[in-house]
Amino acid sequence: MNYINQENSTRILAIDYGDSKVGFAISDLMKIIAKPYKTIKNISQASVIHNIKEIIFDKSIEKIVIGLPKTLKNTSSQQTKKVEAFSDKLETKIDIPLIRYDERLSSIEAKRSLVYQGIKTGHNKEYIDMTAAAIFLQSYLNEKSNTK
Repeated sequence: MNYINQENSTRILAIDYGDSKVGFAISDLMKIIAKPYKTIKNISQASVIHNIKEIIFDKSIEKIVIGLPKTLKNTSSQQTKKVEAFSDKLETKIDIPLIRYDERLSSIEAKRSLVYQGIKTGHNKEYIDMTAAAIFLQSYLNEKSNTK
């Protein structure tokens, strides 16, 4: 028996924004578990935003969590500024909340996780980005469930 009302169910999308690739992860309908979704090439901000809008529609996304790559000293880097600029632009193009979330070390954790699973990261770099997005989305979901 299906206990989830599919019509009113929504998900959370995580974005690991990079200069060459953008990784996505999505939550389950109950917003408990994050899973890697896909990685796309970053041809242009417009193409990335187009892809995001399609995901929002296709997957019933209610909120976006974008990874903010801070340094280990909790300061901004060049990449942090690029992600902030992109997320500012994205916010003007969508009608759902966008949360900036600290994603420090998520790519390192993603590589470790993939190696542990026996997936070679040298030829499968697209897995790193979507797995990193899933790692910080899971952290976000865990934080939200602990505050309820």
